[in-house]
Amino acid sequence: MLICGIDEARRGPVIGSMVLCGALIEGKNMKQLEALKPKDSKLLTKVQREELYDKIIKVLKHYKVIIIQPEEIDRAVQGQDGLNLNKLEAKKTAEILNKFQPNKSIVDCPSINIKSYKEYLTNLLKNKKINLILEHKAERYQLVAAASIIAKVTGDREIEKLKKQIGKDFGSGYMSDPKTAKFLKDNFEKYPDIFRKSWAPYQDLVKNKFQKNLSDFNKFLKK
Repeated sequence: MLICGIDEARRGPVIGSMVLCGALIEGKNMKQLEALKPKDSKLLTKVQREELYDKIIKVLKHYKVIIIQPEEIDRAVQGQDGLNLNKLEAKKTAEILNKFQPNKSIVDCPSINIKSYKEYLTNLLKNKKINLILEHKAERYQLVAAASIIAKVTGDREIEKLKKQIGKDFGSGYMSDPKTAKFLKDNFEKYPDIFRKSWAPYQDLVKNKFQKNLSDFNKFLKK
């Protein structure tokens, strides 16, 4: 029996990609995974996640990571191709399930309406017979926790790559981080590709600049 756990990381930051992971395991190997005691990546330190990451991937039959760049996130949030962020995540989830074709899948559901999300996801699947279990906070299942750890470690590595690429330390990428908030304010026009432009903090800066330019122009006209 093949079981797939699916979870995402970095859904909310204003900087960088979102990461989705599907962790596939054979039922007979589940005890090996349970022995590692994986839990929600948010409850672990960076060191703990890195250590578990290496152990987890050895127990799994396969795993698939999908990195969703800011540009694709923005297109979905802006409603292009009939998408929103939840539908984009469902589309990527279906991509994983269509590749793995598990007997059962446990998915951490991003939508408040689990029933509607499940229907949408099922319509995207080639195999409608997959036993889908969708829950909020599905990291209570150790296979989903394993997927969350892989996604989080991958997401953190992507952020470090970005920092090296632009030669700047912008913090975590979340607006709750003062370093990130300051970096966004000072650099939102310098590094447009790394920001989620559909996020309110980015849009507010653009609007404020537009209003300032308009005000300056009106002052110029009056002179």
